[in-house]
Amino acid sequence: MNITAADVNKLRQMSGAGMMDCKKALQETEGDFDKAIDYLRKKGQKVAGKRADRDANQGFVIAGTTADQTYGAVVMVNCETDFVGKTEEFIKFAKDLLDLGLANRIKNAADLMPMSLGTTSVDEKLNELLGKTGEKIQIAHYEVIEAPVVFAYNHFGNRLATVLGLSKKDTKNVAEIGHELAMQVAAMSPVAVDKENVSQEVIDREIEIGKDQARQEGKPEDMLEKIAQGKLSKFFKEMTLLNQDFIKDTKKTVRQYIVENDKDLTVTGFKRLQLGA
Repeated sequence: MNITAADVNKLRQMSGAGMMDCKKALQETEGDFDKAIDYLRKKGQKVAGKRADRDANQGFVIAGTTADQTYGAVVMVNCETDFVGKTEEFIKFAKDLLDLGLANRIKNAADLMPMSLGTTSVDEKLNELLGKTGEKIQIAHYEVIEAPVVFAYNHFGNRLATVLGLSKKDTKNVAEIGHELAMQVAAMSPVAVDKENVSQEVIDREIEIGKDQARQEGKPEDMLEKIAQGKLSKFFKEMTLLNQDFIKDTKKTVRQYIVENDKDLTVTGFKRLQLGA
């Protein structure tokens, strides 16, 4: 059976065990995650066994870009308590991870694990922190954006951060535009750039929710689809970046704000990470 790096990282996050131990466990159990956790416990992974069911929703979120601004990343490192999340060593680990990812243009968290971080590897440093704090600590998310120009925004307190890509770097005031849009993503939490970027799964779910709401309100069955489509249009307006009201001027949409500056400018993509979200 082909065990992917993503599979190994998923088990790593679930169990707290080392990457090689996780890979071995998945190979021995033919990719069954529940059996793999049992395997790790049977092999003496007591720390993992104790911490696998703990919530790690505190921590530190940080975003940044390379010097040429063509690549950006945002990383979330989780722990169990706010106290640990504010310690100097924990914060330095999160910042070092971001710097390492940017310097090597790493694409995912799994690829970070074996890389050198000072005199040790990321994986070993993670286990060292776990041992020192007694808490479940994990690299919960690592997201990247590559584009002609990328912008990063870190909200005060480092519980929320975003990266956003634009299609052109020679637009007048591009730095201001990029900053405003990265802040927009942070504030308004869109699910996609535009309505055509929303997955069919999300669309189907919203339609079903709309139908159920209308049904509970006593609307006739033959009207449910039409009502649900209306609710879907509202969802696109509120939850897709280009169709949202621009937070600095709600009389215009984000799309209108962009077009006013450069009709050929587009948002290529964005990533948003928030603790507890």
